[in-house]
Amino acid sequence: MRLILLGPPGAGKGTQALRLVAKHAIVQLSTGDMLRAAVAAGTEVGLRAKSIMDAGQLVPDDVVVAIIADRIGQADARRGFVLDGFPRTVPQAEALDRLLAARGLKLDGVIELKVDEGILINRIATRVEEMTARGEKLRADDNPDVLKGRLAAYRALTAPLADHYARKGMLKTVDGMAPMDDVTAAIDRILSPAGAAKGSAKAKPAAKKPSRSKAKPAKGRKAKVPAKGRAKKRAKASAGSKGHKSAQAKNKAGQRKSGTKRRLTKAR
Repeated sequence: MRLILLGPPGAGKGTQALRLVAKHAIVQLSTGDMLRAAVAAGTEVGLRAKSIMDAGQLVPDDVVVAIIADRIGQADARRGFVLDGFPRTVPQAEALDRLLAARGLKLDGVIELKVDEGILINRIATRVEEMTARGEKLRADDNPDVLKGRLAAYRALTAPLADHYARKGMLKTVDGMAPMDDVTAAIDRILSPAGAAKGSAKAKPAAKKPSRSKAKPAKGRKAKVPAKGRAKKRAKASAGSKGHKSAQAKNKAGQRKSGTKRRLTKAR
């Protein structure tokens, strides 16, 4: 199973990705983790990425795609993966399409977590207030202004991916503002065989039961009699004919007897 989760920062992609990993025994592929692993391993593409990052530049798409190509070729990724943080742009998505096609692979789904940006910003503001009140150290991204900037970047660069995958008929959307477990259940329904087949299966028409009513013969035509019926009918006709002939014979015998009596009477 090969999946992409889309959604702005704070939509809960990381949480849902971990649940998908546990449920389907696949791996989570994070571009940040893959870049660090490639650099630590000292691979050719990792060394190239390191020189670019050391110069303070953004790692170009071809390098990121090359790192992903190396990673999905590893044994633990053969069962499948869920991509986290990639693709971020339509060109990256197109490069991923080419990479998978070259290996005879394809994506099984692209799921977008739809959220309300205003509510996300309010959540961050509330969390910052609560953490500050407890004296906890804030993370760099625990800041409403930082989140606003990340949301703006997402709208400009990553949001168009939804249209890209929608045109391919691959995009499914889930209400990311629902409770966490409800979001998980909605994703599971999408990925289940029944969810995938929904709307494509057509109900089979019910088989017609054979009619028990006997067909009436058309006017002007004699009804066809089955072979057994015809034999019985001939037998009855034959019996009737014999009975009729016997009666006629008895009647003639009686008439001859009566005539003989009349002649004997006259002779006397």
